[in-house]
Amino acid sequence: MAQVWLITGSSRGLGRALAKAVLAAGHQLVATARNPAQLADLVRRYGDQVRAIALDVLASTVALALLTASAALVASGQTVLGGELPQPKLVIIDKSLAADETQKSIHAARLFYTFWDTGDPKFSKLALATNFKDHTLPKGRPQGVDGPLFASRNFRKAVPDLHCDIEQLIVAGDRVVAHLHFWGHFNGAFGQRQGAGQAVDFIATDILRVQDGRITDNWHIEDNLTLMQQLGILER
Repeated sequence: MAQVWLITGSSRGLGRALAKAVLAAGHQLVATARNPAQLADLVRRYGDQVRAIALDVLASTVALALLTASAALVASGQTVLGGELPQPKLVIIDKSLAADETQKSIHAARLFYTFWDTGDPKFSKLALATNFKDHTLPKGRPQGVDGPLFASRNFRKAVPDLHCDIEQLIVAGDRVVAHLHFWGHFNGAFGQRQGAGQAVDFIATDILRVQDGRITDNWHIEDNLTLMQQLGILER
């Protein structure tokens, strides 16, 4: 029977050897390292069987508790959805927060950015509260839960292969601050302008408010100048 393992220091030494043995035996692994990029080869080889997370065990006891809770979720059978969610490259956590509340906040953020990464509306519905409010609502975008769906659908008409990477998450109180990296190719149409496959690559920042595991509020800003220049709308 497959087991769930949590191994700290999985990037080298004994931790690395144990991680390889656990994965080779067919078990699920939550692997941690100060620099999760050092676990990239395990992720490439074993896919959803391994979750690579940034963690300094000497300075982040709350994060360790969070990872234990994450392992419990895997053990309970919630592996398909969890495996689809993007991993933040760095997570910074207020140590005064309860581990279960921290886990809920991070999970809600990962659901939301899975929506932006895939365009699949089921993830937005799982992430957002019914009373969700966009506090920096662009002109023409509907308020509430329909807003992100509207924005994603229209943007993907221009950039069908849009992806969203979570560079950083900062969790403090009921807020999650996300530093995001959007990328893809302008192969569709933006208004009257037809793309020619040019690269799209820009950053954005969200401030999310999370209550009871759902996102209730968002304050966001995007590097629209860079985006408009890449689409050819504005001169560089």
